[in-house]
Amino acid sequence: MSFPFKIDTENTVTQDEYKEPCEHGIDFETGQLTGKKVYGLEAIKVWIWNALRTPRYQHIIYSWDYGHEIDDLIGKSYTQEYIDTELPRMIEECLLINPNITEVGNFEFIIDSDKLTGTFTVKTTYGEVEASV
Repeated sequence: MSFPFKIDTENTVTQDEYKEPCEHGIDFETGQLTGKKVYGLEAIKVWIWNALRTPRYQHIIYSWDYGHEIDDLIGKSYTQEYIDTELPRMIEECLLINPNITEVGNFEFIIDSDKLTGTFTVKTTYGEVEASV
């Protein structure tokens, strides 16, 4: 059996040849693409931003490991104690699949009437990032 195309085995990237992460830049205020590519820590910031805005199991383009399950908390009247234990687990599960992210911590969550705001620190192989959800 022959294929109408040739598989290029000479230019494949192995784990040893791993390169710096690269993403399409995003203006975090508007959510619009900037038209520039970003690398290293800036690329990881984009990856974090996207992962925290993508619900898990909703888009067939992503693996079931990618995205978050935070939407499971919406519309429920959970206590602050439950949020303080469950939300960090959900965020860690979402972010730690990235091999460049080594730790997620320093969580702070505030429930203000019907709005939940959380901030945390993400340690990466390229430095630390402050993130929010």
